[in-house]
Amino acid sequence: MTRPFFLFIKQQALSCLFPVLVFTQLGISHFFTGFICRYDFMLIGCIIIQVVLFVLKIETGDEVIVICVFHLLGLMMELFKVHIGSWTYPEYALTKFFGVPLYSGFMYASVASYMCQAWRRFNLKLYNWPKHWVARIIGALIYLNFFSNHFIADMRYWIGLFIIFFFRKAMVKFYIENKAYKMPVILSFLLIGFFIWLAENVATRLGAWKYAYQHKTWAMVDYQKISSWAFLVIVSFIIITELKALKSKIDKPEKEHSRAFE
Repeated sequence: MTRPFFLFIKQQALSCLFPVLVFTQLGISHFFTGFICRYDFMLIGCIIIQVVLFVLKIETGDEVIVICVFHLLGLMMELFKVHIGSWTYPEYALTKFFGVPLYSGFMYASVASYMCQAWRRFNLKLYNWPKHWVARIIGALIYLNFFSNHFIADMRYWIGLFIIFFFRKAMVKFYIENKAYKMPVILSFLLIGFFIWLAENVATRLGAWKYAYQHKTWAMVDYQKISSWAFLVIVSFIIITELKALKSKIDKPEKEHSRAFE
């Protein structure tokens, strides 16, 4: 069991390459403030990282497209959240748009990068996945709730019940040295959300952004954010799954396409 475990950790680390490089930039960005604003430095660095990963074929063209989609979706959410005061980017930058630095979309894109990399490296297969129209509706409800919960009641717990019901039998199969392992999809959502929450604590500590309760002094990010990140993971997973299913259906025979969704 020791070798598969370490191989699993190794593949996870490689899948996290883009997020790790983004956090590394955050950690060293303080050293360049005499020459360039931190947020501008982050944007330039993120673009360079993305180009290098593509040129070195660590990320594929399809993965870059997915990452760009998540960058735009993330920026839309950031513009809204900053506008209503959920959090702020207090530092000056030339590349801020309505108070939101353009690099912030890469924080969401890094989640997509991890998922795409992990999907390919572990050769993921989904079983008992809900019907595509059900997954699409749940994904849309989650994303809309990130906006609507500021005007009407937060529906995350009701949506959570739908997720538990429709995804209760869904399993993800992954491979390590051609040996298959299975995990409930819901458990994978929660685990990824938890580790993103840990990363968010590091990010806010490094000044990537600040919540209202962190302006006077840094404090640990609210535990409730774990569920928020888990929901974002679900939206991300659904989008990537749907895009992969669409591409597979176009590029491959229907019989082969169905094997990934049993």
